[in-house]
Amino acid sequence: MDRLEIEWSDVEDLVDILAEGIANNIDGIKFIHGLSRGGLIPAVMLSHKLNIPMTDVPHTYGSWQVLIVDDIADSGHTLRHWDVNGYQTAVLHYKPKTSKTVPTIWSTQHETGEWIVYPWEQPEAKTIQDYKLDN
Repeated sequence: MDRLEIEWSDVEDLVDILAEGIANNIDGIKFIHGLSRGGLIPAVMLSHKLNIPMTDVPHTYGSWQVLIVDDIADSGHTLRHWDVNGYQTAVLHYKPKTSKTVPTIWSTQHETGEWIVYPWEQPEAKTIQDYKLDN
């Protein structure tokens, strides 16, 4: 499978796009929650940029108050739980051809089948991360 390695400068640009979209299109967000692992870094960056505090207990608040952040909606499986429970979701990359869940907002759509590797991941990472594999 082909890989697309994302640089830190790309992440910063994607977070800027996402922050602008959130500020202009989503009202009432009082907290940001980053999904581990991939969503933690973009969530922290958004938290600083938008001056919205992070929470590690999103269920404590109303779903309309918490923005759930992940790096990518690839299969959509990770975001599905949050989406069906009424949370708004944000990702850096949305793959509409493969994702079963449409995030509320995203920075960019990724139309090709490349495996996206973010700078916080190991470049030689498997296309299915070790922590997702059943042992």
